[in-house]
Amino acid sequence: MEIWHNPRCSKSRAAKQRLDDEGVEYTERRYLDDVPTAQELDHVLELLNKQPWEIARKKEPAYPSGLEHDRAKWIAHMVANPSLIERPIIIDGNNAHIER
Repeated sequence: MEIWHNPRCSKSRAAKQRLDDEGVEYTERRYLDDVPTAQELDHVLELLNKQPWEIARKKEPAYPSGLEHDRAKWIAHMVANPSLIERPIIIDGNNAHIER
């Protein structure tokens, strides 16, 4: 199991704490420092059954309001601006979900 984590985010900290409280073994990926590749993000999006614009944080300054719904362009933009990626994302094998 892996959690894409931002320690400055309260939802992310709460999800990590929940995993710790449950004694779950996981790898913590601070995705703002260890940015996923386009291929990794695409894979996680497939697991989530989402398009990149569906998991983009709309209030971030880097949110591309005029970008067409082109998956590859959005993924490239999100890799260049990882703060756009909604958090936390928990990946467990062939499943992934966003804690909300």
